[in-house]
Amino acid sequence: MTGTTRGEVTPEDVAGVVRAAFGSGRGPVRVDRLRGGSKKGVYRLTFGDASSAVLYSWAASENYWPARAGSPDEREDPFSDATGYDLFVAAHRTLTGLGVRAPRVRLADDSRELFPADFVVVEDLRGETLDDLLDRDRDAAGAVMARLGEMLTVLHGSPSPVLGKVAVVAAGDGVAPGDRTAERTVLDRVVRDLAEGAALDPRLAELREPLTEVAAELAGAVGPRGTYGLIHGELGPDHVLIDPSGRPVLIDIEGLMYFDVEWEHVFLRIRFGDSYPALHRPGLDEDRLRFYRFAQHLSLVAGPLRILRGDFPDRAFMRGLVEEHLHHTRAFLTPRGTGRPGGDCRSRCPGIRR
Repeated sequence: MTGTTRGEVTPEDVAGVVRAAFGSGRGPVRVDRLRGGSKKGVYRLTFGDASSAVLYSWAASENYWPARAGSPDEREDPFSDATGYDLFVAAHRTLTGLGVRAPRVRLADDSRELFPADFVVVEDLRGETLDDLLDRDRDAAGAVMARLGEMLTVLHGSPSPVLGKVAVVAAGDGVAPGDRTAERTVLDRVVRDLAEGAALDPRLAELREPLTEVAAELAGAVGPRGTYGLIHGELGPDHVLIDPSGRPVLIDIEGLMYFDVEWEHVFLRIRFGDSYPALHRPGLDEDRLRFYRFAQHLSLVAGPLRILRGDFPDRAFMRGLVEEHLHHTRAFLTPRGTGRPGGDCRSRCPGIRR
């Protein structure tokens, strides 16, 4: 492995990893990069007996996202870069403790002795993603959607008096509402997104002042809250695998955090589109939903603009996101504050937590 170029992991690079995880009698015949992964490398290790496993690599070269200037302290910001071995391990431990399915871990190691980056080897679930199943047969996906809804009920019903990623909260560094609320955190993020986006696209520069006013108005309508739920944070149908028993399996879990569950529901509605009603739950705060819808559409403008500054390969895809979500962001200006639901981009929106 070169350590500088994506996609150059070889069987020789992972020979020690395989021995440690599975013993000396097995070696990978082939190493293939799997699609996706803008923050970590994801590789399938295929063995001579046709069995396989998946390697997650957090080498710095695997992260397409440029560093973000002006962010708050990373420990305090639940929206700080959701990538890293420690975040994965803490999230996996939390999900497993709640009985929520994630890929089973075969080996986790951050010593850099077996591999030149922090890594985890997990089971390879070769079945469809929920995204694929929804495209192929929405009726057949109903049972999986129902089970996913049950999982989310467990997650969202796991309370915490402080907000933050689970690794941060577990270390005792979560942020109490008296110090910084979820809505304040989102408003700060909106301000950063507007500043960054305005510097990269003249259309956002022109709209920056009125959009700032909209953000303040929407945030001001949100009432106080003292507890948070556990959310995945970027749960689209492509982040749900299906195991042989038909049970949904959550992946890309590093951003698991305690936060307002309305943040998750806004994202679910954007990503699942017409299938979202199966995941909806009563009792959500409409003011939070409206504000967070605005913030997430804006984020799906600013985030792609940022990643386009680098060498992300599918540039047309990212430009399409900018155009689509700029349209939905503008809709909050006319009429002011209606916050009509919009922006179904199932299978087409990347994670917006950067």
